[in-house]
Amino acid sequence: MSDGDLSVSADRLSRVFGSFVAVADASFTVPRGGVTALIGPNGSGKTTLMLMLAGLLTPTSGSMKVCGFDPVTQNYQVRSRVGWMPDQFGMWDSLTAREALTMTGATYRLSAEHRALRASELLDLVHLVEFADQPAHVLSRGQKQRLGLARALMHSPQMLILDEPANGLDPRSRIELRGIVRQLADTGTTVLISSHVLAELDEMVDDAVFLSAGRTVARETVRDARLSRSTWHVRAIDKDPLVNWLEEIHVPFALGADSSVSVNISGEENAARFLRDALAQDISIVEFAPRGGALEQTYLQLNEERR
Repeated sequence: MSDGDLSVSADRLSRVFGSFVAVADASFTVPRGGVTALIGPNGSGKTTLMLMLAGLLTPTSGSMKVCGFDPVTQNYQVRSRVGWMPDQFGMWDSLTAREALTMTGATYRLSAEHRALRASELLDLVHLVEFADQPAHVLSRGQKQRLGLARALMHSPQMLILDEPANGLDPRSRIELRGIVRQLADTGTTVLISSHVLAELDEMVDDAVFLSAGRTVARETVRDARLSRSTWHVRAIDKDPLVNWLEEIHVPFALGADSSVSVNISGEENAARFLRDALAQDISIVEFAPRGGALEQTYLQLNEERR
């Protein structure tokens, strides 16, 4: 993939705070116009890495290009092209939702007419029109998260960096967030997103970069993760014939609390063959599905120590 096809190219990035190494030797790319997840346990360096990419924190060592520019030496060019949404909405509580957006537009040198129009569009997009002229302190956490997303989109960025954007969102808002993210990607905006809800990312992202202890340890597309996932949930009307058959063919399994079993099957083709063989044995299968999301299974299979 050429540099022109990439929104992010990071090479051996590190960030040290005193004696604490937050990011160490992180290298990865983010393709232009797609949705990439940044996945890792708490303390793995996700937020620090995102802050560096957004031009808000200088790396201790390493190099990076974001939208074709170096965030260290070409900070304005990067920040004018990147929308940043932190996991906590930070804004003066006395400002209204509309004022928060128009003030953000002013910092990006949008005209008064443009920022007023853009604010109205975004308030409608994130379903905050009825709160447009209410002070931010009356908004719930979820509503503030939606306002934070609108603020990150105010200057129509080429790339959006979202740090735990679904925090505090109700189920409907989470679904709407997935739709907005996919819509942005379909129109050419690159999205880099972190989240602890991995099953939710399965439906939103194209690929994922996995972090552990400040290092990039793996990368996988959602399609490949689905093809390689190995733990499957199986439930039959009567579990005894299923258990007897598994024992007969020497397939390891674990019994679940709901009379189901979990079996390890490598890949979707083998899973389809397993189901076909079970039905041929006249076993009444009523549930057969992957145990957990595709990215979740990849994450759990990584043999990396948590901090």
